[in-house]
Formats: sequence, C-alpha cells, structure tokens
Amino acid sequence: MASPHLLHVSAVCVYNEDGELLTVRKRGTEKFMHPGGKPEPGESAAEAARRELFEEVGINIEPERLTELGVWDAVAANEEDTVIRATVFTADGVWDATPAAEIADVRWMSLDAPWPSDLAPLLTEHVLPALLAQR
Repeated sequence: MASPHLLHVSAVCVYNEDGELLTVRKRGTEKFMHPGGKPEPGESAAEAARRELFEEVGINIEPERLTELGVWDAVAANEEDTVIRATVFTADGVWDATPAAEIADVRWMSLDAPWPSDLAPLLTEHVLPALLAQR
C-alpha cells in the first residue's frame, strides 16, 4: 500500500456575533471544514490563511489579527489517500461570511451544542478540542 500524500494547508477559525464558529462546504463535497486552503509558492501559512479567507467567504482580515492555534495532521476530508498538515489560526473579531469561489455553503455552529456528523476530521479530532480547551 502506498503512503498517503501529504498536503499543507492553512485554515482560520472565525466567529459571528452569536459566538458561533464558521464552517464551509466546498462544491461537490459533503464535509464541512474551516475556510482555508493550500499556500501558493512563497506564501506563508498566515498569508495563505488570509487570502483563502477572503477568496472563499469575503472576510478581509489584517495579518496581525490572526493567532496561530496549532499545527495538526489529519485525514483529508475530501481527498482520497491524503493527509493534511494544517496550520490553523483564530481571528479576533465578529464576522459575517458569504460563500464565494468553490464554497457551496456556509454554516455557523455553536461549540456548546452537539457537533454535526458531517464535519471534517481535522475539526473533530484537533481544532474543536483545542478551542474548547482555551475557554
């Protein structure tokens, strides 16, 4: 069996005025995840996170408002035989999101309610526990 492909990505946790976390679903997929994606050549993880957040949901954030939450490996939600290495940031402030680019749907979720069953492994295994531990 071949080893899985490793894909580097950046993602951002943003919240609405009700304190709910933004998740997105890309066109043609089933799993919800953070807005984010692959860095372009020469782009830092924070620069990629900022660019992807703007391209996918229209949030334009200054880099100094991003705080690194952690770096984790997880099974890719929508790509077979792929592991992602995700640098995940949090963004202070209150935001509104509009689906753009390849985003088909946005969904805000409460960290205090039961988690939906259609979340990406990165969220359920690493990011949500880390966010809850920060409270």
